[in-house]
Amino acid sequence: MTTIPQHRIQFKKPDLESLCNDFTVVDMHFHTQHSDGHNSVAEIYEYVRRLGIGIAITDHNAIGGAVELAGHDDLLCIPGIEVTSAEGSHVLVYFYASGDLERFYSHTILPAMGAEIMSSTSLEMEAIIEAARRFPTVVVFPHPYSAAYSGIHNSYFSETRLLALYDMVDGIEVINAENMNKWNLQSTVLGFNVGKGITGGSDGHRLSQMGKAVTYADCPAAREAFLDAVKMGQTHVVGKEIDLLRKVTSNTIKLKHNIRNYPDLIEKNIRYSYTLFNAKQRSLRENMRRNFQGFGR
Repeated sequence: MTTIPQHRIQFKKPDLESLCNDFTVVDMHFHTQHSDGHNSVAEIYEYVRRLGIGIAITDHNAIGGAVELAGHDDLLCIPGIEVTSAEGSHVLVYFYASGDLERFYSHTILPAMGAEIMSSTSLEMEAIIEAARRFPTVVVFPHPYSAAYSGIHNSYFSETRLLALYDMVDGIEVINAENMNKWNLQSTVLGFNVGKGITGGSDGHRLSQMGKAVTYADCPAAREAFLDAVKMGQTHVVGKEIDLLRKVTSNTIKLKHNIRNYPDLIEKNIRYSYTLFNAKQRSLRENMRRNFQGFGR
């Protein structure tokens, strides 16, 4: 008889062999050479089969790896994409059918692509989610608390806008093995507070990172059943952040791929600082005006 763990989120190293005996287990966040990952689809296929888990390929603004791996019938593969919005923040979109992913990509993402694969698209976050909703999908905010603008919970978004965005999605990624522990803890609190589904993934860019954080559910080992479990809040997450040395190595690889996108991030920081400065100036002028009006009475 399957025993459901008491805690839905556990910060520890996953015992994949034991989990796979009782549950359907998926690493919900992994990258290939089609964006900034190190490994080919063929290498990922062999390794994930060896681990005995499922995998979601979620390349940045690219779908070649996800579509290719989804062609293997002997593997639980969830085709997905990690889209970078115009604001610089990321959103994960998982598809029930790889053909729908291809249509979403060709009609929505491809026309909005930036100069490089890792650049921001020209689509604001709401537009990406609305376009994804034209297909059977599961939409999740990855690493909502993280560095710079890649997580949705940043100063670029007002509280009112954030609340509306949380209503639009199906889940929150509560453990990301590439993230810092303090940010994962904040993401966990957010996941409970918004009352959405929860996921976890390695955000792996090398085979050695695969399975460091996973999502699991008591459901058939099939794409539709698993994505339904995420939507219905029936998933559990277990994982642990990778060690500092591996994190530095991984981030160095990311930096090499992302360096051409840094002007985008710098521009966003400048725009935000300028907006904040102007807002403070307007507030100061309004306070002064009210004070002078008070003196005149």
